[in-house]
Amino acid sequence: MRISELFKSKKALFSFEIFPPKPTADLGVVERAISELAMLAPDYISVTCSAGGSGNSRMPEIVDMLRNKYSVEPLAHLTCVNSTVAEIDASLSYLSEKGIENILALRGDRMPGVADLGEFRYASDLIKHIRAGGFGFDVAAACYPECHPESPSPAKDIEYLKMKVDCGVTHLVTQLFFDNEDFYRFIDKIRAAGIDVPVQAGIMPLVKKNHVDRIISLSGAKIPNKISRMIARFYDEPDSLMEAGIAYATDQIADLLAGGADGVHLYVMNNSEVARKLAGNVSSMLASINRQ
Repeated sequence: MRISELFKSKKALFSFEIFPPKPTADLGVVERAISELAMLAPDYISVTCSAGGSGNSRMPEIVDMLRNKYSVEPLAHLTCVNSTVAEIDASLSYLSEKGIENILALRGDRMPGVADLGEFRYASDLIKHIRAGGFGFDVAAACYPECHPESPSPAKDIEYLKMKVDCGVTHLVTQLFFDNEDFYRFIDKIRAAGIDVPVQAGIMPLVKKNHVDRIISLSGAKIPNKISRMIARFYDEPDSLMEAGIAYATDQIADLLAGGADGVHLYVMNNSEVARKLAGNVSSMLASINRQ
């Protein structure tokens, strides 16, 4: 089912993101996570490409598995800056043949020391290409409540986002953030700019110290004092950090749902246990909202 249809039938979606293993790694570990996530009945599961697009070779296998073995709607990440038109067309053809209906169109990471191929410079180029191909995919795009790190200004960032939406985007998923006020300000600004597609809030629970270090450094997300205190107090206490991280994410999600967010997309780092705990914590709220 196209995700745009899900938004018509539900007020708030709940979904997960997973990432593929390395090209030579056993797919079994990821499949176990998928089987456990599927039991939580998410609205969909997105599947990433690894940095630089090198994970593309495993992404098609996983979206095929989600759709055709576990009956979970997949959202296939597709990056373009390091891909040729022929490579993108081959991916689109494969996904269409496997019955995949939803794509998250991304520029992708630029590879240090490697020149862009030049066939796709921006996500908007990829979105236009997908739309022109006539496959009928729903096309989602990323957005940044705290502004894209390469954008010259928040106003320019929203201008570029409007361009992507005008190319045919059906819904948006945000980069992770930890302060909900940033999300609410962002929503007000994009709605004022005429961007009216649904926006899911991307939430990452900080539950392991290696995630804390890596995610904070890579995402550039603002760290509220409440999270700083949590990290300082429980950094070397794994069980306590797990509990505190889940509690913080639960509070975030509860506030977002109460505040009218179109849904929540959880970056769970392939950790089905974290997904299970969070889904259990917010299931009643989601059910209540979607009954209204």
